[in-house]
Amino acid sequence: MEELAGHGLTGPDGKTPAEKWDEEITRRALDELFCHARKYRTSASYAQLMKFVARFRAYAPYNAMLVHIQMPGAMFVAPPERWLRRYGRFIKADGRPLVILRPMGPVMFVFDVSDTEPGPEAEPLPPEVTCPYEVRSGKVRRQLEMTMENAKRDGVYVQEVKAGSQAAGSISTVPAGPWQPLLFDAGVDERGRPIRIAVPLRYTLQLNEGMSREARYATLVHELAHLYCGHLGTPDPRWWPDRLGLAETQREFEAESVTYLVCARLDIDNPSAEYLAGYVGCHPVVPKISPECVMRAAGLIEQMGDRRQKPRKERDDSQRGR
Repeated sequence: MEELAGHGLTGPDGKTPAEKWDEEITRRALDELFCHARKYRTSASYAQLMKFVARFRAYAPYNAMLVHIQMPGAMFVAPPERWLRRYGRFIKADGRPLVILRPMGPVMFVFDVSDTEPGPEAEPLPPEVTCPYEVRSGKVRRQLEMTMENAKRDGVYVQEVKAGSQAAGSISTVPAGPWQPLLFDAGVDERGRPIRIAVPLRYTLQLNEGMSREARYATLVHELAHLYCGHLGTPDPRWWPDRLGLAETQREFEAESVTYLVCARLDIDNPSAEYLAGYVGCHPVVPKISPECVMRAAGLIEQMGDRRQKPRKERDDSQRGR
């Protein structure tokens, strides 16, 4: 603790941001389940969860975890209206509703395919059900460049540099001072003109340019996972949490979990699976991590590689920069 205090990580109460985060755990349902109910505290159960979320691609990682908590054997879920409209299937009388988060809303109820039955005009089941684990391309396409561009909205400058074979990448905080702008491409206006927003430079992320596109993308995901899990603090708690003060084992386990999820859901093989498997093989208990942060970070980074993100809303002009 004295070492952390010397680096200015502790507050007036002598607690690090990570410790304060832990004290507020009851405000986050998934972390409460993880830490108090201990549902995924064993390495074996955590590994099973990671594999399920990686393969369950119909919904975001956070919702996939919610489904797994409620029905670990779920194959394919959808709301009742989708089952009826697209597949001509009805919900069984004793069907078990599963609660997930609704985009831009509170919650919604979905049902697993096992809780449905075909109607007279039932359509064939989708490939997600008949062959849910079919391997796709396994190649990084636009995800790499799209993620690098979207990272600018949070003040992350991604730089590809020459480095040795043992150096993959890193992320660090830019020292406070007169802020340098990054131009974030926010799309086009109603006249089709490009919209570029100046964002303060807050972080530098380096990638080894000698690696393959897939390796660079996996490294980019890993370093961004450190950021969005709060390992470097936060410029605004509304964007992601401040969890400075975590042990290195906790930080790396969370970052590798995010990397595994994001890459596996794209059928990209990367060393994260080996890291997690190695830890599971040597440790019967998972380190004290936040599965909620892991799932939210994985979902965000997945979106960053898929579509252009909206600009962040600053607190006010006096808060710009740091």
